[in-house]
This record gives sequence, structure tokens and C-alpha cells, in this order.
Amino acid sequence: MEIQRASETCADVLDAVSTAVIADRSFLETVLIGVLARGHVLLEDVPGTGKTLTARSVATALGLSFSRIQFTPDLLPADVTGTNIYDERERDFEFSPGPIFANVVLADEINRAPPKTQAALLEAMEEGQVTVDGETHELPSPFFVIATQNPVEQEGTFTLPEAQIDRFVVKSAIGYPNLDGEIELLRRRAGRTEQSPHVETVLDRDAVVGLRNAPEQVRVDDDLLRYMAELTRATRTDRRVRIGVSPRGTQRLFEAARAHAVIEGRAFVTPDDIKRVAQPVLAHRLVLTPDARVEDVDKSAVIDDVLGSVSVPTLE
Repeated sequence: MEIQRASETCADVLDAVSTAVIADRSFLETVLIGVLARGHVLLEDVPGTGKTLTARSVATALGLSFSRIQFTPDLLPADVTGTNIYDERERDFEFSPGPIFANVVLADEINRAPPKTQAALLEAMEEGQVTVDGETHELPSPFFVIATQNPVEQEGTFTLPEAQIDRFVVKSAIGYPNLDGEIELLRRRAGRTEQSPHVETVLDRDAVVGLRNAPEQVRVDDDLLRYMAELTRATRTDRRVRIGVSPRGTQRLFEAARAHAVIEGRAFVTPDDIKRVAQPVLAHRLVLTPDARVEDVDKSAVIDDVLGSVSVPTLE
């Protein structure tokens, strides 16, 4: 798909999702950037702000299959991946796919599942496959996870390991709507009989595959490659940071910047693209020092300082 058409298609998808989700356009763009960058999205916010609705609306607008997995402390890996069931008629075991076998998977409250179940999801996120009883099963394509976690619910949760957090291209929060947005939410609810709003389907599976290939056409000049590398390397020397952004994170910054350029309808990346995606791509990858945590240092503040300290290349 050519870039201009991809940009127009992205606008159509965002418009469709906006009919159901009351949120800033920039938040919906961030979710779409994760899709275009062929990655996964992590949403952290309080309950009731529309995280589940966002995931379902994005899947519907893209014309993809959708599955929701409610993560709980007693959830087993087989509850996610599926299991082999004995068929008495055939006298053989037959694989029964789990809810992970969908194009868009909502991993709701992902940090409530035990580490073993999280590890099963990690293979699916990184490899696009699951392994059950030594046999590998390919997941549908395209495949991406939109995971949520509620910061107010800390009891009975299992902190996501850095290795899994690093698999999410972007992390964002929907936040509360403003007064006008909340009034509009009530107005829309009064105009329908169902609780969940309807979302128009804009694309189909093949079109989504073409849309995700569009960023590969975007040019990134050498000075911007250096700029991105310098940004991530600067996080590793900050005194407040114990573990900075990994080389994988540098690659995700590159991919997200190209995706944002596509949304803007450009065939090249600018410094503004990189600045726009830096926070949602980089902040969640940082591991702060104990002193920084005691001082309530915000990871986003570290990224802001890094953006302010690294020289921005001048476009000619």
C-alpha cells in the first residue's frame, strides 16, 4: 500500500474508532502506531476508562478477529494457548486452540496472571506461535496483543518482568475524558439500546497486511539514525536509571517513528516524528534506581530530559 493511501486509511480507522471511544486523538494514534509498527500495545489506566472498548473497536475497524482473555491469579498457560484433548472416536489427541488464536487479543489485567502464564504469552508475542506438549502451532496473521493493567489494583498482582515489558512497542494511558467528552459519552449512550457502541469496519485482513507494510517505504536519513541511537544511549548513562533502553528499544523507536510518518502521510522521518513517539516507546523500558523510586522520579521526566539534552539534527 502506498504511503498516501495508507495515511488516508489510518485516518478512516481513527475516525471509526472515535465514534465509539471518547479519547484524545493522540491516544488513538499511539495505539495505531503500535499496530503499524507490527508490535504490541500496553495500556495502563484505572478501570472504566475504555481500555477494553478501545481494543475491541480497533479490531472491528480493522476487520480482524478479536479475543479477550481475562487474566487472573489462577489462569494456567493452557487456558491461554489451548490444550490437547483426547478424541475417543479417533483414539488420538486433537489440539483445541485457546483464545490466543485471534488476530487481536486483549490481555485484560495482564499483571494478575502468574509468571508461568505470562511466559506462555511472551512466546506468542515474540514468535507469533505457541508450543503445547512440544508441538508448535502458528498464530493467525496479522497478530498483535493489546494488554491492560490497572494501577490501582496492586493486591494479587505479579509484576511484569522487564523482558516482557520490552516486547510492547508502546505503552499509553487513555485517561479521563474532559467535561465535554463525558457529556458526549452520555449523549451517545442515550441514542442507542445497546451498552456498547457500534464501530464501522473499515478494512479487512489483507488490507491490514498491506497497511503494516507501508512503513517499510519510509526513508530515514543517517543523521536521524544517529539521533535515535544517541537518545537511547543517553538513557543508559542517566544517574536515575539502573537499566536504560535496550538495543531492541532503539529498533522499536525506529519502527514507531516510521509508522508515525505514515500516519502523517510522509515518505520520510523527521525529528518531530521521533520526539512524538519517544515517550510511549521508551519510558516503560526504563528501570529506575532505588533512590529514584524513593524520590518518586517519573520515567517520562527522564525521557523529557534526554530529549532536551541530545542535539536535534537539522533537516536540509
